[in-house]
Amino acid sequence: MHTDVVETALRNAHTFRDPATGPVDGVIFHADRGCQYTSEQLDTVTGELNVRLSVGRTGVCWDNAQQESFWSTLKTEFYQRRTFGTRIEAVAAVSRWIDAVYNRRRRHSSLGYVAPADFEAGMLTRATSKAA
Repeated sequence: MHTDVVETALRNAHTFRDPATGPVDGVIFHADRGCQYTSEQLDTVTGELNVRLSVGRTGVCWDNAQQESFWSTLKTEFYQRRTFGTRIEAVAAVSRWIDAVYNRRRRHSSLGYVAPADFEAGMLTRATSKAA
């Protein structure tokens, strides 16, 4: 994978994030130590977007456990059940599944068995009530 692909994906995620879920500034973008993620290009982009880049330690698989779990879930719950006519169809279907199912309906054990969108909304509510 080329750094340009990662940059485009990060910029798209930053642009299309639902404003109702809270501010984008300061979010953490975690990845493995692949050359795309440790490049000067991505360092510049994360700085421009005010996104904190986090990479795991070399040889420590636990640093990236949640991301590896995501890929496993995507493969077993989504990809293995479908075929696509074109790459564009595949990208659109994956995007819809991540937004509608993985982030909004699927419960995650690491989040106390709530969906990520609900978990984040709860975090924002608690943060807002503490600030008041």
